[in-house]
Amino acid sequence: RDFNERCAQCSEVNWGLTDGGRFYCRSCHHVTERTREVVNTDFITNSRVQTISRGSRKQEENDGGCEWYICEGFQLVLKKQAEALEALGVCPQMKDEILCNFWRCYLQKSKQAYCKRPAGETVKALSVCESSTDVDSDPERPSLLHLLSLSESEGDLPTDCSFASSASKVSESTSVYSGSVDGSLYLMKNQKEKLRMTMPMTLSFCYMALLWLREPITLSELLRFVVEGHIPYLNVFQHFPEKMKLCGLDLRIFCVESWPVYEEVFNKMHELAAFLDLPRFPDITDSCLLHPDMLCMKYLMEANLPDELHNWTCRVVKKIGIGEVDFLTLMPGNKSTRKVKYDVLAAAIIVVVLKLLFLLDDHYEWLLSEFAEERNKNNAEGGPYFEFKKWYEVVKQSLDVEQKKLDEERAKCLWRCEKPLFYSVKNKSKVLKRRQMVVNLQNQFGKLSGSVRRAEKPNPSTFQLSWSEENTDGSCFHGHSLKGVLQEKCGLLTAMNPDYWLCTVKLCNEKLCGHLAHYREVEFPQSYHFVLGLFSFLLRIQPSYIHDEVCMIEHKLFNKKLYKKLKYNTVLRK
Repeated sequence: RDFNERCAQCSEVNWGLTDGGRFYCRSCHHVTERTREVVNTDFITNSRVQTISRGSRKQEENDGGCEWYICEGFQLVLKKQAEALEALGVCPQMKDEILCNFWRCYLQKSKQAYCKRPAGETVKALSVCESSTDVDSDPERPSLLHLLSLSESEGDLPTDCSFASSASKVSESTSVYSGSVDGSLYLMKNQKEKLRMTMPMTLSFCYMALLWLREPITLSELLRFVVEGHIPYLNVFQHFPEKMKLCGLDLRIFCVESWPVYEEVFNKMHELAAFLDLPRFPDITDSCLLHPDMLCMKYLMEANLPDELHNWTCRVVKKIGIGEVDFLTLMPGNKSTRKVKYDVLAAAIIVVVLKLLFLLDDHYEWLLSEFAEERNKNNAEGGPYFEFKKWYEVVKQSLDVEQKKLDEERAKCLWRCEKPLFYSVKNKSKVLKRRQMVVNLQNQFGKLSGSVRRAEKPNPSTFQLSWSEENTDGSCFHGHSLKGVLQEKCGLLTAMNPDYWLCTVKLCNEKLCGHLAHYREVEFPQSYHFVLGLFSFLLRIQPSYIHDEVCMIEHKLFNKKLYKKLKYNTVLRK
């Protein structure tokens, strides 16, 4: 009441007091440097004591930082990843419509926001709400929810409860262990019962949104863009606002020291879709770029295989019904349907077709190559016949070069954050000085060793291996003919090879051992292993996952013959 100056921002005279004793405008929440003069006559009579408050203990401990929650950190990570995907050409509605709604639904289902907190429940991790702005509130603490929101228009995460006092107690009890309010509670054992958010799960959210929009980005491509640095993942917390202090368990949550694993991101995406009770996803039709026919065409081009093989992949897809809409479309929570890995499925189809035509037993394919080589030398008319041996040599040379580059890039990867992390004003100068010293030493050693500075990241490409038909060295096999391995029968082209070997006679229980079949390199031909290794490099996954899909396709393709064989063996045993 005694302070009658006008506010420098809005010219109003409507002042309140913060916990630190400063005046703030109730209209615009502008905080001044003026503090309240306190008259205290309890210990000295007729004396006027002017005190300047040191500020709240919480603010002092955080060194100017503000209260923030783990879910706010993950919200910022999702926002950065969505913006990166938009920059790569993804539909603009992915961030503000699809991903944002998925995230809000997750917060509500996990009881982090958009819900009523049960009576008597203590404040645990993942709590977000707005505290009332009265005289005792702290207007100096900015609202991160608006800054970190996925949507530009609706940033806040409203809840029906206010737990400002409880949150303060939690903050004081957990400040020793983490910079966030709920960092120490986030990793408690009772939180494992929920679908707790992790860094790999941010990619599960992104892939789920991409799949909903039927974007032509497979999971293997998404993870490759992450490794190449086009999508924020490694040390993404360095983009957090300055007032979000990370320490202790926060680093354990947001720091990653390994690249995301395909199987983990894939399984978490399906768990998320079921947890959120999402409806049936949009249909994957034959015109969608995630359809096996479309992906097979893409991988045939990247693997430098003849274009004529696409007719055979389409025949296999139609024969066993894996191109049907109901098989390809995701239905969350339906345990009777198989989880489709679109990229792995397409690669496995190509492997099966190569086995149908070339057998891949380390013998038959080389005989066919000798025949095609002899024909190409003696007959120059028409297109050249496909030579498996020459294709193997060309692709292996290129694959070895690219694999070496990939290994070097992984070895040079800097897991530590370039931005120095400090958690108190006292240590800030020491950390910055130490960091500057490290940078200077790196530059000096770099000059002495003659190492070249790392070039800027190239633009992301869908294809990792490129082959041009304009090359005169014959290294492109797209236009080569398969006449050397085909014969006409009843008006249809069939394979000259009448034999086929199965990877396994009986499939394993995928739920028990995690695989449909076990893959050991020594038990299979080298040609088969090379083809698996090629697609393993293109998809950046283990060959065993492609081998599983190959076994599944084979059992669908030869189901009747396998049934008769198993039935015959059972009768013999009896």
